[in-house]
Amino acid sequence: MWLSKAISMRQASEREATAADMGVTTIGGGSASVMTRGEQRDLEVFCPGGIIWQPLAGDTVLVLKGGVGGQERCVVAADTAGDTPEGMVPGELFLFSSGEASIYLKADGSILVKGRVSLENSLEVKGSVKLSGDIRIEGDIQINGTLIINGMPYRPCMCGME
Repeated sequence: MWLSKAISMRQASEREATAADMGVTTIGGGSASVMTRGEQRDLEVFCPGGIIWQPLAGDTVLVLKGGVGGQERCVVAADTAGDTPEGMVPGELFLFSSGEASIYLKADGSILVKGRVSLENSLEVKGSVKLSGDIRIEGDIQINGTLIINGMPYRPCMCGME
């Protein structure tokens, strides 16, 4: 009798428990602490495969529990902790592929792009541009202003054009 009553009470409490809770990160990073109904410490952060994100303290996050009583586990995203760039800080985003291409949005406002970049349509850049290495341009080039080559203004030769 007492055993069936204990099982019944446990099943009732499991039905009342939610599968997910919203919470606020109290300690950010890859092993976060989150305040939901109580503080939960050292929670792993899971993201879709190829994306690494570390919440900042104060971020609102979703905490998932699986199975009866939160005991069962299920994969909802790839654990990318082993691919985290060295020195990554909370609030940064690292997007990468298995082909070693990546985009790293850093907390200091810089963006690091690794891999071959192809642009479709157009590119507009405001500010200065510094290119190094081999540069190959196919198509027309239009320059409105002065072209400086090796510190000297370029003046095309009009020889034989008269």
